[in-house]
Order: sequence, then C-alpha cells, then structure tokens
Amino acid sequence: MDMIPFSQAVDIVMESNIIMMESERISFADSLNRVLAGDVISDMDMPPFDKSSVDGFACRNEDLGDELEVLETVPAGAWPSKNITKGYCSRVMTGAPVPVGADCMIMVEDTENLPSGRIRFTGTLKKDNIALKGEDIRKGDIVIWAGTLLRPQHIATMAAVGHVSPLVSLKPAVAVISSGSELVEPGIVPGLSQIRNSNSSQLLAQIERAGAKGNYHGIAGDDEDMTYRIVNQAIAENDLVIITGGVSMGDFDFVPSVLEKAGVRILFSSVAVQPGKPTTFGLHPEAAVFGLPGNPVSSFLQFELLVKPLLYRMMNCNWKPLTLKLPMAVRYVRRSTDRMALIPVILTAEGTVLPVEYHGSAHITAYNETDSIIAIPAGVKTFEKGEIVNVRQV
Repeated sequence: MDMIPFSQAVDIVMESNIIMMESERISFADSLNRVLAGDVISDMDMPPFDKSSVDGFACRNEDLGDELEVLETVPAGAWPSKNITKGYCSRVMTGAPVPVGADCMIMVEDTENLPSGRIRFTGTLKKDNIALKGEDIRKGDIVIWAGTLLRPQHIATMAAVGHVSPLVSLKPAVAVISSGSELVEPGIVPGLSQIRNSNSSQLLAQIERAGAKGNYHGIAGDDEDMTYRIVNQAIAENDLVIITGGVSMGDFDFVPSVLEKAGVRILFSSVAVQPGKPTTFGLHPEAAVFGLPGNPVSSFLQFELLVKPLLYRMMNCNWKPLTLKLPMAVRYVRRSTDRMALIPVILTAEGTVLPVEYHGSAHITAYNETDSIIAIPAGVKTFEKGEIVNVRQV
C-alpha cells in the first residue's frame, strides 16, 4: 500500500465501521473516567430554597436605616420559624434558608450590636447576598450530558442531584501484543542482543488512562505461526487489538501478512509521519486492529493520536484533544521534510514552546519532561522564534 498523509489516516480510523460499546449501570462512586451513556437529570431545584450566601442578618431593604430587633438564629440545616416584618431581622448562617419577608442579607461585619440588644446596619449594601431557589439548576434540567468523560466534578454533581446509578459505556477490551524475539519482560535482565519489553507496559497504562480495559497477550517471537495463534486469540477475546513491532520491512516483520491471514482487512500500512511511518490499521468483523511501530516513542504517539480517539469514539465519548496556540521560544530547524514531524516540547513559564532534547523514536525518556507535542507539516523545515504553533497535549 502507498504511504498516506497523517490526516487521511485519522479520517480512515475515525470513519471506520467499528464495534460500538453497549452500556451498564454502576455506582456513581465508581464512575470516574467512565463515559456517560445517558443524561444525568436533576431531581430537585438547586438551591432548593432561597438561602443565605453569608453569615449575617435577614432583613427588609427598606428597614436598613432603622434599629432592628433580632427574632431568632437560623443555623444551616434548620428552618426559620418566624417571618420578617417591619423593624425585625433574624440572624442566619451561610447556607441556611432566608426567612419569608426578608429581601436581603447583611453581613455580620457590617452591623453594630446596640446596648438594647438590637442591631444597626453600618455598611453599604451592594448585593442582596441571597442565592435564589433554582437559580443554579431547575428540577428536570440536564446537568451532565451523555458522552461526557466523567471527572471528579461530575461525581459531585451526581451526588448533589441524587443520581447514584449512572448509565455508562462498557470499557472496550484492548489486547496488547509485543512482537520480536529480542524482547524480554521488564523483570528479566536482558542477555546479549536482547531488550526489555517497555512498549506493552506503556500501552497498558495508556489504555487504562483512556478508560478502557487492557489485556496483555504476551510477547510473540519471530515465528509466523506463533504470532498468528496469539493474534487470532486476541481478536476473539477483545474489541480492539494492538500489536507493537513487526510492522516494518524487515525479513521478520510479518505482522501485516499475519493480520490478513487472520481475516483483517488492512486499510493502511504506511503513514507520512515521523515517528510512526509503519503504523498499520485494519478491521476484522470482531475487532479493530492496530499494528504500531516497535520504537517506544512511535507507539506512544500513535496510540495518543490514532488509538485513543478511536477508543473514545467506541464509547460514544464527546472527547476533543486540548490544542493551544503559542509562540516558539527558539528557532527550530529539522533535517528532513518529507513527512510530518511530531516533536516533544515544554511549555515554559513565559507561555512559549521549547523543544526538548530528542534523539529519535527510541528516546522515550525525552517524554518524561513533557506532555505536549508540536507537529511540523511535511515540506516545512523551520519554525522561527516567536512563530505561533499548535501545541497538543498527549
């Protein structure tokens, strides 16, 4: 297959006919990082009554020039027993209901206690300090829309409106397979010509952060039959399969042929992006399949830019990556311009973009210092100091 532009690869992935996840009800306390599959609707007005937003006295505005007699103290959690009429007020704590008849709350620090036991207003009333019933939310309002990736503030909202069993999308099951006889697991000291398998651990962490469920299927050595068996099992047991390594042009890079043998329809196998050129994507009736390059930076970035958006789509998530427009801190020049380049950068305290020291697609520790990248389009060699660039967090 011909090498395609990265933008075309994104379109192919996001427009593909994939398996969409069903839904389940879970406890709202366990719903962090899940995707909401049904709207959350408030079962009450919020605030549920006119409440005081300060510690102070509930009064009538027209009485503020007079000495006022205090009727009662209303703490939070109690209900006023007396209405406010001419010449009277009640002490009301923050969050407590405002008594009937009052149209303003004056703060304690703006009052004077008189020998008679009455109070006098000594300040200037700039606002009424009353949160009106239903001014935040009305009963029946949608407070969180389906498709939302649930964060801590959404948990608080569900608690506030009594939505304790939200409907959420099931987590996609994602298989991770590493290809290559040179690989050993992280707990093993590598022998001559061996390296530790860091890609699988990285991808499993990325899968978890994306709200999916990772399933590790091990290392497939440079054996076509073994690789075929592992891939077949992974497709049967998962919604999406990721194979890292074995997708280039070497004698032992036979992952694309294994995928075709397993019934995967390959949609692309070469992308005009650096790093990540041999990224492969295909569809099986039971699962979507990605073949990612073996270099850790390549697999990390292609997961973030291609796999993660597809996972969110499978969960019907209204997710969009955060992109900022910021100036370059320095002049940046690259050697080759035939492909789009992805460069790790730091966002400085001055609000500029500073490329980090980066030695290529095997230099995963370059990403320890940053969570952002810039893309340099094909054909562009230089970004000048001060030039505005698009920064994407990954």
